[in-house]
Amino acid sequence: MTDANSLGAYLKDRRAKLDPTAFGFPLKRRRTPGLRREEVAQRANVSATWYTWLEQGRGGAPSADVLDRIARAMMLTDVEREHLFLLGLGRPPEVRYRAPGSISPRLQRVLDTLECSPAFIRTATWDLIAWNRAAATVLTDYSKLPDGQRNVLRLMFRDSRVRAAQSNWQSVARYVVASFRADVARAGAARNVQSLIDELSATSAEFAAMWRDNDVQGHGDGMKVLHHPTAGPLSMEFSAFAVDGRPDLNMVIYNPATPADADKIRALLKSPAK
Repeated sequence: MTDANSLGAYLKDRRAKLDPTAFGFPLKRRRTPGLRREEVAQRANVSATWYTWLEQGRGGAPSADVLDRIARAMMLTDVEREHLFLLGLGRPPEVRYRAPGSISPRLQRVLDTLECSPAFIRTATWDLIAWNRAAATVLTDYSKLPDGQRNVLRLMFRDSRVRAAQSNWQSVARYVVASFRADVARAGAARNVQSLIDELSATSAEFAAMWRDNDVQGHGDGMKVLHHPTAGPLSMEFSAFAVDGRPDLNMVIYNPATPADADKIRALLKSPAK
């Protein structure tokens, strides 16, 4: 099967699995299941003849705009839309940033099983939307912060306690800013963070200077030394993981680097909440 026919076969298969009534089309006089080609073409605002040729592998290479309209016309999921672009253009579609909501209870349970490893879920714009008890105890009790303040950049540059906990604040801050810039660009979320950038640039000369440097960096894994006000120095290894099916989210896990560090975290977790 050729690549063109793979695209056509995929379109035909998706079309056949659609319920006409869900799209406002009548069920009468249908010899085959799903939507008709002309109905998909109508919803996508393309020629019925051209769409037919596309399914037959003789319509030529479609544009990204047309594929996007077909994806919307068929109400494809993000994964299905990506697969459509890979078949049609040999590349994934440009990202469409959407502010995420809450995580699933199942994902929260994954965080909670990491008893001695601080862990949280962050968005592409570095807002924290979920965390475990270890993160609240060792890093910051995010539940005590208003929703709009649970942002890693804002905490790094506006929270004196977070700043004091860093072993080398200047180096950590540069790393955070560079990684944030890369994530925002990858997610196509530049407009969504402009107000945050403007705020931090106006209130922190250090942030403004780092942002002007235009550095980018990945945030895969590394080592972090935290100066906890009670436990003292804590060495932790961190890793960032993409959440499958949620390209807008990352799970960041901090593991104690040594048994002594693990003991310190256990002691903090056993101490009475303040």
